[in-house]
Amino acid sequence: MSRIGKKPVDLPSGVEASVSGQTVSVKGPKGQRSFTATDDVSITVDGNVISVEPRGKSKRARQQWGMSRTRIGNLVIGVTDGFKKELEISGVGYRAAMEGKNLKLNLGLSHDVVYEVPEGVTVAAPKQTEIVIEGIDEQQVGQVAAEIRAWRKPEPYKGKGIKYKDEYIFRKEGKKK
Repeated sequence: MSRIGKKPVDLPSGVEASVSGQTVSVKGPKGQRSFTATDDVSITVDGNVISVEPRGKSKRARQQWGMSRTRIGNLVIGVTDGFKKELEISGVGYRAAMEGKNLKLNLGLSHDVVYEVPEGVTVAAPKQTEIVIEGIDEQQVGQVAAEIRAWRKPEPYKGKGIKYKDEYIFRKEGKKK
């Protein structure tokens, strides 16, 4: 039995959900999102609660049960609070700045990196060494953060590069004579 799947998703005030077939649509103050589940689960809305049940006892149905409940829970969180990732830049001369809708990064390369921000995600650089990524789609926010971080991953000797704010960089000792 899925412990996650058994737990129903509560809808806060100001959030509406509707089910048509296998598609769940959630509308809230920050926007509207939808998710299409597989045929292995059945989804019902009862007032302020969305519940997910497996159709059958197969392994795939049990796998989809917990995953579908989590995805629906993330839809509700996204349209109420949204998702946020924070990145820190460390290194001499490394900096970030917004130029219109694009993020301009100086990362010690021979050229500046210009990252085009996709629709549905907002990127801000409150300081030259901080980047804040926000949106209602958790997957898209995480993907944008990963793409920005991929330009200069933190290295273990001096810790230079772009890292997540809560990330710990395991430091190595350099060569000794």
